[in-house]
Amino acid sequence: MVLVLKEIEEVLETLWEEAGKARSRAYVPYSGFAVGAALYTASGQIFTGCNVENGSYGLTQCAERVALGVLTSQGGDQAVALAVQGPPGRSCSPCGACRQVLLEHNPKLRVWFWWEGRRVERSIPELLPEAFLLED
Repeated sequence: MVLVLKEIEEVLETLWEEAGKARSRAYVPYSGFAVGAALYTASGQIFTGCNVENGSYGLTQCAERVALGVLTSQGGDQAVALAVQGPPGRSCSPCGACRQVLLEHNPKLRVWFWWEGRRVERSIPELLPEAFLLED
């Protein structure tokens, strides 16, 4: 099932709210920079994640990858849209590692996040041009 952008826009506010709820559950004792993510799938399911920090900083898990792990572990289908919420009023786009992981899951994924005072929409190729891909 392929969703058109209009269908995604109809659920965007719900997706944005779910990302906000996930953000409220973030574990961020070191940075205080709570992030929530909500993935919307082709079948209409929503899977959320929040960032989970660790004193060994490299072990910190980003909200986007947590949400993708939840989707995968619960048998969700392909994600078609992602909403990312950071602290209110702060720009917050997916990090490079998340962009790479999301690209592999769905190179046509649409992403909404707060940037320079407004909510913006981007595709993964816009966020990660000339991306690394293993080819057959």
